[in-house]
Amino acid sequence: MKQVDLTVNDPSGLHARQATIFVNAAKRFESDIRIQHGDKEANGKSMTSLLKLGAESKAQIRIMVNGPDEDAALNALKSLMEMGQIEDEKPSGQDQPQTGQDLSKPAQYSGYVLHGIPAAPGIAIGPLFQFRRDQSVVPEMATNPSQEKGRLEKTIRAARAQLDTLHSRAKERIGDATAEIFIAQQTILDDPALMDATYVKINDGFSAARAWQITIETNAAQLAELEDELLAAREADVRDVGNRVLSLLMDSGNQRLVLPAHAVILAAGDLLPSDTVNLDVKQVLGICTATGAPTSHSAIIARELGITALVGIGPDVQEIATGTQVILDGEAGTLTVDPDPETLAAAIVLLRKRRRKRAPDKEVAVKPAITRDGHGIKVGANISRVRDAEQARANGADGIGLVRTEFLFLDRPDPPTEAEQMEAYRDIALALPDLPVTIRSLDVGGDKPLPYLQLPREENPFLGQRGIRLTLTQRDLLLTQIRAVLGAAAAGCVVRIMFPMITNLEEWRTVRTLIEEAQADLNAPMVELGIMIEVPAVALLAEAFAKEADFFSIGTNDLAQYTLAMDRTHPVLAEQVDGLHPAVLRLIDRTVRAAHTEGKRVGVCGELAADLLAIPILAGLGVDELSVNIPSIPEVKARIRSLTFSKAQQLSKQALECSTAPEVRKLVALI
Repeated sequence: MKQVDLTVNDPSGLHARQATIFVNAAKRFESDIRIQHGDKEANGKSMTSLLKLGAESKAQIRIMVNGPDEDAALNALKSLMEMGQIEDEKPSGQDQPQTGQDLSKPAQYSGYVLHGIPAAPGIAIGPLFQFRRDQSVVPEMATNPSQEKGRLEKTIRAARAQLDTLHSRAKERIGDATAEIFIAQQTILDDPALMDATYVKINDGFSAARAWQITIETNAAQLAELEDELLAAREADVRDVGNRVLSLLMDSGNQRLVLPAHAVILAAGDLLPSDTVNLDVKQVLGICTATGAPTSHSAIIARELGITALVGIGPDVQEIATGTQVILDGEAGTLTVDPDPETLAAAIVLLRKRRRKRAPDKEVAVKPAITRDGHGIKVGANISRVRDAEQARANGADGIGLVRTEFLFLDRPDPPTEAEQMEAYRDIALALPDLPVTIRSLDVGGDKPLPYLQLPREENPFLGQRGIRLTLTQRDLLLTQIRAVLGAAAAGCVVRIMFPMITNLEEWRTVRTLIEEAQADLNAPMVELGIMIEVPAVALLAEAFAKEADFFSIGTNDLAQYTLAMDRTHPVLAEQVDGLHPAVLRLIDRTVRAAHTEGKRVGVCGELAADLLAIPILAGLGVDELSVNIPSIPEVKARIRSLTFSKAQQLSKQALECSTAPEVRKLVALI
């Protein structure tokens, strides 16, 4: 056996995401891995076991490894812990909620006022809606343990598939970093300690549902008792996973929120992360809960979505009748119930003032993004749903730079028809009349499977059949989508289409021939055809592709991982996959120069496009368009307006001469 004593360097302690990374790394080794903290000991391959250690920042822990690969395991885990802050619990660009800010004047509320903990800033005014989760009657005992275990294992597989889908959707709504919440939930779902404890209870005669329920309640309660607020807040994640499995076992569905047609302020005992990530920001003005913490994953998601939230109000909030007018102040930490006319009028005035202070002025947001010396850069939106298009326009989008069409293909037993797709593309285009809409062809594969394609499991789906590689083998699927896009163009929509994971000219020419044939068959106008630059081989041959494609869109997430040969979901390496690595920047530079030589435009639609440190470099390299998540549009435009193009060009030249990504980031930060 080998062991090492270490200090937890992460400022948040051994929290959910660091525990997820540690567990996933530990599972790569055969050896038994144990962690000691004080008088507690945990299974290093068990998420819930690690969290219950309650190891805060600067805590002393001992890693003990025993087995055939103990040396390699100990070295890897020691290096992982010594990296320090693996990932902050708050999402990128979102600070913890602040109170006492002098945005106009201190809020003054009279009448029946409940107090809670601010979790997401803002003021919301509207009718309250009470959400109460149905409680299913769980059968206590069962007579066939083997059958119950089989039911549980089948249900775990179904829950894992649901979390895969939820993670994909969450990335589109709240970004990769915050969506990792659902990767953490998958780790909880696969926790051997939970399964072992449940099997013991099934062997004692309990039904699978009751055994699972007892195990989840026990582990959630133990987490809730931890002194560290951040670790205790992970109780909701355990309950979220528990409820998902229990609902499937009881065949009671996912109990998704059903809201009235009008906008409301949502009240509940607590909201789970999977509840919150599915909220429609147009329907839900704010959230107020009896329990919860500002460090909970639901609160983090609410902040990312821009939904005002107040937590820890106490049980009184659940006694307010649905339909009651309320004022929710996510900064003052108050919920005013049935306010009098004077209080309501004052709150409306304060809401307007805070909006002017906090949110970018919409009139400014819709104006072009032009540098101080007159160089313009278009800023588009990445969207995943039809209804996102209107929000994109309201936030000042110059068009849609990326329509992730997977939303049309997920969660259904068969693929969408040509008519369904055409209607969706047309509706998106109609929300932004006369502005370009760039539709990405279906981008799925072994990492994003569809039930009706029966795809084989791949050891490394990122290097397998995905994107255009897959859809070229599914010609009917690809042709249906192409015809739908051309149909939208025939209806007068300004649409164009781009193809992911193009690797060689043969693929590109095959796709172009299919489109030309469909265009002739439909007698539809020809649309612009683009290539996603995600594979380094294409960037290196950009001169040849630029002669044949109408435009390029650089997917920096994949381009970085393929260039650096690092899986961006790897528990140890993911943080090193940085689009500002000089090798990636040189590929972007080559791509832009090749395109401009042929008079073609280049966009960037990966996460790098919204990185405020990256924007000056991308601008200096000559990128023509940036496509980002909707909430980032005003900020990205403001960043561009603050630049001088000539200086950005000088900066980009310096960045290309750097040796590492941290060196590039330091260079920009110093200016």
